[in-house]
Amino acid sequence: MSECRVVLASSSPRRRQLLDLIGIPHEVRPANIDETMRPREAPRRHAERLAREKATKIATRDPELITIGADTVVVINRKVLGKPRDVAEAIRMLSELSGREHTVITAVAVARGKKLRSAIEEVRVKFRRLRADEIEAYVATGEPMDKAGAYGIQGYGATIVECIDGDYFAVMGLPLTRLTALMRDLGVRYRFGEPLTLTD
Repeated sequence: MSECRVVLASSSPRRRQLLDLIGIPHEVRPANIDETMRPREAPRRHAERLAREKATKIATRDPELITIGADTVVVINRKVLGKPRDVAEAIRMLSELSGREHTVITAVAVARGKKLRSAIEEVRVKFRRLRADEIEAYVATGEPMDKAGAYGIQGYGATIVECIDGDYFAVMGLPLTRLTALMRDLGVRYRFGEPLTLTD
């Protein structure tokens, strides 16, 4: 068995933190793909396509790597909320989510050479009711501006989430149980506190 190198095809600091949390050393190489949603593309299909494209783009350059791609979207009433373009859009998104339940869809993909595996995690999240001044104060922190749905559950946003049903880490952007299962399918062994190794 040999140790393997892992690349995260994303610039998300939350995903980096989660890999660090479970002891997977990695380097970051953002894939920088076009993330535009295709006409009539379902949210689940969109998220999984982007995760697979991110992983594949890096893997084709260096087949010796284990490459991780991920994508997260927030859906309410069949409408997809991506990252807000500006403060006004962040306020609109948070106002729409206030006091209501929405779905967070996170897709993760792992590539090893020409082999690729992916999976989707869906989580139901409910916000408490937010006053207009609370929304404005939260947006003023800057936290919502680089996150799907304009909030981060691991930051100040933790105080506006009333409850979740599903994988907390998927809401952060990387479902860790799914990730390690996909790695196992590709012959990558994860053991607590040890380097990742290839089993074949």
